[in-house]
Amino acid sequence: MRDFYSRSFQLYFVYGSDMNHEQIISRCSKPEVFAVACLKDHRISFSGYSKTWDGGDESIIRVPGENLWGVIYKLSFSDADRLDAWQDVRLDGNGSHFLCPAEVMDAKENLYPVLLIKKSILGEPERPTEEYLRHIVSGARFHALPSGYIEKLKNMSTRKASFPVPKKSKFDRSILANLSCDCGA
Repeated sequence: MRDFYSRSFQLYFVYGSDMNHEQIISRCSKPEVFAVACLKDHRISFSGYSKTWDGGDESIIRVPGENLWGVIYKLSFSDADRLDAWQDVRLDGNGSHFLCPAEVMDAKENLYPVLLIKKSILGEPERPTEEYLRHIVSGARFHALPSGYIEKLKNMSTRKASFPVPKKSKFDRSILANLSCDCGA
């Protein structure tokens, strides 16, 4: 475990839209796929409202017996900061998402300590839009997640977006990752 904390990168487990290749490379300068893995006793869930996708926003919930598949990315610390900023992860706990340590297992049953991003407040269950789920499934296919899991994703209940998605934000959160907390004091 000592090696885990002394290395110069972070392992992030992503399970939703950040599996999409185009999305992750737009948020991180050099995301390196480390492994495909699963988080035991969890599943993807959609709740609250995503302004970007006009429907339920992704997170995870604990469900005994289910497996949440995703991708482990090896990220530099600056890329990890950029991804956190995109997801509104804040160290003071006031962001819409937070980092959660977890242990995931690859297909060969190797265990990895990772960080994953979860919603701070789930809110009411809400169906994702067809477009959002298609974006997630595209990432799952790109990384060759198990076919049964991809089918399960594809068969989730969705609804049509009421406007063109993804909606671009007026504020680019990625600039936050480059700001320093050092006030010169």
